[in-house]
Amino acid sequence: MPRDRFLVHIEGRDLELSNLDKVMYPSAGFTKGEVIDYYTRVAPVLLPHLRDRAVTRIRYPNGVDEAHFFEKNKPGGTPDWVRLERLPVPGSTKSRETIDFVVVDDLPTLVWLANLAAIELHTPQWRIGADPDLLVVDLDPGVPAGLRECCAVAMLMRDRLGADGITAYPKTSGKKGMQLCCPISGTQSSDVISGYAKRVAEELAKVVPGSITAKMARQLRPGKIFIDWSQNNAFKTTVAPYSLRAGATPTASTPLTWDEVMAMATGEIPSWQCGAAETLDRVEEHGDLLADMLHPGPIVPV
Repeated sequence: MPRDRFLVHIEGRDLELSNLDKVMYPSAGFTKGEVIDYYTRVAPVLLPHLRDRAVTRIRYPNGVDEAHFFEKNKPGGTPDWVRLERLPVPGSTKSRETIDFVVVDDLPTLVWLANLAAIELHTPQWRIGADPDLLVVDLDPGVPAGLRECCAVAMLMRDRLGADGITAYPKTSGKKGMQLCCPISGTQSSDVISGYAKRVAEELAKVVPGSITAKMARQLRPGKIFIDWSQNNAFKTTVAPYSLRAGATPTASTPLTWDEVMAMATGEIPSWQCGAAETLDRVEEHGDLLADMLHPGPIVPV
């Protein structure tokens, strides 16, 4: 076996890892081996959020500063033990009616994807064969607004959703903004969920028009927080909790406490996107702050 390849045995599966010294984040000197190590260590809290969901990967074969590509279909050489689910993909850019999606239910599959430089992992709001069990609100800041302003809007959104009996759990996006993830019943269609999210977003935009927009037009976003309700479309995905993000440094989409969100919103503490090491430290301290999100929530008002 070449010196840059290593055979490892994980939970009864044999995997060949390669090029572990390849730098994935040049500005930080963060290597592929460190990407694999991060995903291995965060797996206990990450895997429950990936289980039974079709995973879209963003792969960076030569690091985050070089070309990347989105991958939904199974890659060439997929091991026969990797779980695949054939699902419809209306509007596919490659005119395919179905795709064999990878489902990440276990650590060997997660490590296998990390070895393929699948740095970012994105999932839909539904599990295979079911209606959405999550409502997701993406808060996207328009410059000069940033994460601090997102936190202020997040608290408004939390209270508005709470009035309908819906509990919201905050996490950073790992890039500019943040998301609120809300467990729901899993008994209503994505059209119903998306319609509800749009109504709430438009309602808040009317209440605070100087700070919030619910319209997708980019020219309306500068200085405002765009409440992206469209993430609940059946064919859209959102970055998974604890997934790494591609940027200058290895940040992750990291759960927050509401006390932290309030402190950021008021300026009591600086707003920040969590790095990989910090995210692991937070998991050790808090466990999975999104654990309650794995249980069914209420029916969304129609």
